[in-house]
Amino acid sequence: MPNPAPPAIGLIALFLKFLRFGALAFGGPVVQIAMLRDALVTRERWIDPARFNRLLAVLQVLPGPEAHELCVHMGMIARGRIGGLLAGLGFMLPGLVLMLAAGWAYVRFVAGMGAFAGPLLGLQIVVLAVIARAVWRIGRHVIEGPALGLVALAAFAATLAGAPFWIVLAAAGAAYTLIARRLVVVGIVALAVAVTLLVQPFGLRPATLAATTPTVGLLFLAGLKGGLLTFGGAYTAIPYVRADTVGRGWIGDAAFLDGIAIAGLLPAPLVIFATFVGYVSGGLAGALAITAGMFLPAFAFSLIFYERLEAIVAHPALQRALTGVAAAVIGIIAATFAGLAIATAGRVTWLPIAIVLFVTALLGAIRLKGTWVTPAILAAGLLAGALLPL
Repeated sequence: MPNPAPPAIGLIALFLKFLRFGALAFGGPVVQIAMLRDALVTRERWIDPARFNRLLAVLQVLPGPEAHELCVHMGMIARGRIGGLLAGLGFMLPGLVLMLAAGWAYVRFVAGMGAFAGPLLGLQIVVLAVIARAVWRIGRHVIEGPALGLVALAAFAATLAGAPFWIVLAAAGAAYTLIARRLVVVGIVALAVAVTLLVQPFGLRPATLAATTPTVGLLFLAGLKGGLLTFGGAYTAIPYVRADTVGRGWIGDAAFLDGIAIAGLLPAPLVIFATFVGYVSGGLAGALAITAGMFLPAFAFSLIFYERLEAIVAHPALQRALTGVAAAVIGIIAATFAGLAIATAGRVTWLPIAIVLFVTALLGAIRLKGTWVTPAILAAGLLAGALLPL
C-alpha cells in the first residue's frame, strides 16, 4: 500500500475544500477534529493516523483553537505555507461572516430593547452554566495532582485580588517547573506579590483601564492577548478578552455573554465570540481587528515554526512550565466565571429562579452528550427568560 499523501490539489480547490469544512463546523472542537480526521485521514489518506495523533497532541499544548490550527497544518502538508494560509482562512470564513452579521443585527435590533431583556438574561444564565462545565471539563484533564490544584487555587485567588494575568501565569509556570525546590517556589511567589504591588500604582491592572477609548489598535491587542493565551481550549480566551473589553468599559457583561452564546451556535471555533465583542465595541473595523489578533497566533505558530513545533514542545522543562501555566489558566477562568456570575446576579429580580435555571442547565450540560446539547440548552435559556420572572 502506498504511503499516505495529499492528492494533487490546486490552491483554489484547497481553499474551497476547507471553506466547506468551515461551513459544517458545528458542535465544537471535538466534532470539528473528528470531521477533519474522517475526511483527510480515513477517507482521503493525506497522512497516516499515527502522525495525525502526534500532530494533534502538539497542537493541544500550543495556544489557539486546535481545529483551526489543524486545518493550517493540513493545508501546509498539501501546498506549503500558502496552502496553510488558504486552508486556515477557508475554515474560519463562514463563522466570521455569520458572526459579523450577528453583531450587526444585535447592535441594530437587539441591544437596549426592553422586549429582549428577559430572554437574553435567561440566555446569559445558561451561558454561565456552560462556562462552569468547561472549567470542570478542562480542569480535570489539566489538574492531575495536588500541586497543580494548588497552582489553580492560587491563580484563582490572585485573579480575584486583582493581580495582572501576566504575573500570575509567569509565576505559575516558573513555580511548577521548580516545584521540587520549595524555597525557590516560595521566593517566586514572594516576587510575584512584590511585582504586583509595584505595578498597581502605575495603572497596569485591567481594572484601571476603563477610561480608554476602543481603538482598532487596542482591540487588535485584546484579540492577540486572547489568541496567545488560549491554552486548553477556546474558553481560556474568555478572561483575557473580558479584561480588555468589559474591564475597559467598552461592552457590558450581558452583551459579552450574549456573544459567547451566539458563538456556540455557529459553525466556527468558539473564539469567534471575540468578533462579536469587537463589533459591539468598535463596529466593523473593531470586529475585524480583534479577530485578526485572535487568529494571528494560530496562523503564526504553524506557518513560521512548522518544522520545529514537535521538538520545541517535547522539551521537558517547557512541558512542565506549560503545565503550570495551564493549571493557572483554570484558576483565572474560574475567577472570571465568578465575576460574570456576580454581575449577572445583580440584574436578576428573582434569584431563586435564576439559581434553579443555572443548576438545571449545568446538570444538562454535564450529563447529556451530542453536538445538539449546547444549542438546545441555549434555546431553553432563551425560553425560560421569556416565560419566567428572572
